Amino acid sequence: MSELYQQRPLPILATETIGGLKPALADVIEYRKSGLSLNWIIGCPLDCGYCIRHTFDNFDMKVPRRLMSDEAAVTALVEHPYFRPHTTPLQLLNRATDPMLPAVKPHLFTVLRHLDDRGLTNHVLVITRWRVSPADCEVLNSFKNLRLTVLVTHSGIVHEAIEPVDSQIAAESLRTLYEHAERYRTILYWRPIVPGLNDSDAHLERARELSWYAHATVFTGLFFRQEIAAYYQAHGLPVPYEDTARRKILPETAERRVLDAFRSIEDVSAPWGALFRKTSCGVAYAHGEADYNGHYGVRELCDICPEKQLALCHAAWDKPDLADVTESARTLGATGPVEITDRAIIVEGLDEPPRYYLQHGYGYQCHDREKPHHYRQHGRAPIGWPTQNGTPAP
Repeated sequence: MSELYQQRPLPILATETIGGLKPALADVIEYRKSGLSLNWIIGCPLDCGYCIRHTFDNFDMKVPRRLMSDEAAVTALVEHPYFRPHTTPLQLLNRATDPMLPAVKPHLFTVLRHLDDRGLTNHVLVITRWRVSPADCEVLNSFKNLRLTVLVTHSGIVHEAIEPVDSQIAAESLRTLYEHAERYRTILYWRPIVPGLNDSDAHLERARELSWYAHATVFTGLFFRQEIAAYYQAHGLPVPYEDTARRKILPETAERRVLDAFRSIEDVSAPWGALFRKTSCGVAYAHGEADYNGHYGVRELCDICPEKQLALCHAAWDKPDLADVTESARTLGATGPVEITDRAIIVEGLDEPPRYYLQHGYGYQCHDREKPHHYRQHGRAPIGWPTQNGTPAP
């Protein structure tokens, strides 16, 4: 057994302390687009100014603490009503701490071991910007069943008040992971890209070089919520956008610079290499599978994908039966008519968790009729795009 398992376990917060947390933070399971997310440890010392922890009111919690035991966390996950063995994609510790912090890592490995020992083959995503050693890779390679992906967040931001963690740490972790990868895959998670902050020619070239040490690269913009904007203003940080948004912000001009930097005219079957806009697309490509989020229906997302990946996604993408989908949606509480277009299942009355449950079950996008996904606006904030409300699909 690795010595990593022998460290002193993190304390578990007292019940009354957990009761004082924001309810969303105290709830260890959240269904997100990239999977059922398990977060049984909270607290992080890395201090990234744009951290999503601002929205949970726990940015000041710098010392990681558990909300429950590792074993209880596994039980809660596999007994969750939306968990499907071998199908539901999973994410571990992706919103309130970094899973590769020395004190957190043993618990991550313990939960991975428990899941793997159950023979589960679900996708599992682990996102880090911290140090990963060859010994860690040995542990990651030891899991026999899980389809494990380690995504390494790298931004290249050098403004210490926005991102105190040296991006070189992530760069070294990415190389280490790639060089030792046997049973897992690793992805360069290039984010957040902010125009004027980390999109210079040097930044773009640096990311392109790092992409050589990953099975795929996923790029994205900045979550700039009201809580994060308030933090920026209170600390005198350069505010990147006048408005906040529910979705990540990545202006079209910034995306174009990324695409131009990665494009190669020599490779006609994969002009942009293994570069993807969506996390699940990069993960699926890294494992040689079709996208489990059904993005193939939102065809404008696929215009940079390698031909080989497009063929995989096309073969797997199958419009589900309306009667079957309607019955499933009704069981989950859907109201109003259920519709299936060439892009997505359209429902009413379902929050994100049941919609993601349907999406991952059918491998087909599932959208809320009240929040239409306009052409070229899928999953992105309209800030920085020429049409504020999107344009009709061609």
